[in-house]
Amino acid sequence: MAVTKYLSRINSAHEIDVGFDSERHRSSTHAALHDHTYGITSDPLTQFACAFSALIHDVNHPGVPNDTLIKEDGRLAKIYRSRSVAEQRSFDLAWDLLMEPAYDDLRSIMCQNQEELRRFRQLVINCVMATDLGDKELKALRNGRWTKAFNEQAAEDVKTDSRQSLNRKATIVIEHLIQAADVAHTCQHWSIYRKWNQRLFDETYAAYRAGRVEKNPADYWYQGELGFFDFYIIPLSQKLRDCGVFGPTSDENLNYAQSNRSMWEKEGEAIVAGMLERAEMIQSEKELFVDTERTESASMDV
Repeated sequence: MAVTKYLSRINSAHEIDVGFDSERHRSSTHAALHDHTYGITSDPLTQFACAFSALIHDVNHPGVPNDTLIKEDGRLAKIYRSRSVAEQRSFDLAWDLLMEPAYDDLRSIMCQNQEELRRFRQLVINCVMATDLGDKELKALRNGRWTKAFNEQAAEDVKTDSRQSLNRKATIVIEHLIQAADVAHTCQHWSIYRKWNQRLFDETYAAYRAGRVEKNPADYWYQGELGFFDFYIIPLSQKLRDCGVFGPTSDENLNYAQSNRSMWEKEGEAIVAGMLERAEMIQSEKELFVDTERTESASMDV
């Protein structure tokens, strides 16, 4: 209710006479946004699909990569044919929940009919699948689509079929936007990058201590982050800058990514040592708690 009232007030403010042609200003601004976002800002359902995907793409994440999940759970591997298992599972869990009768009213607000619901579902599937960074085949397909959409020939494509060209660009830009959202901490302030990098390290180290992954992350984390910046984060940020989807702020992600990469190169080795010390302490405390619980339970049984 408060959101509705707020939006109503914002809309009413546009009707105030501010000394210039506000309607023309709004129209020209909307047209500019439509153009440099490839029509995404003109489609509320697409925008909501992106936000919804960012919310649900890691639902019930198992804390290990897909390769490990496939080895651990043959049933899931069979259901999803050993492709993007975690991503497909997250989508299914979130979608099944959304389809429950308790959310009938929400769905009716989101989508006016079954056709819109089907389109929303496909948009979300495309977004969530785009977050699988480990599937080399999918990555190659996405890179190929980007090249086809934004290479020098794209200008000729616009002349021959502007609608098809715009849709192609919108689709691939959305995929890259959700990828950027998935690793957003790398393209924000250093303190935010540090916070979420630590949490990812803790999760990976816990999997290592539990015997779910073979390698101690401390052994590869420093070099791994440098490679992640060089071969994924910075190229991704460059694409989003070059396509101009963020308008005047299109270079912000790239600037933060390059700055964080530089800081990590200087301080990363010491940071990894500190993260390892913290992660070991956390895991030792958890294991001590579990052992204590088992001992108390055994005593009660006796």
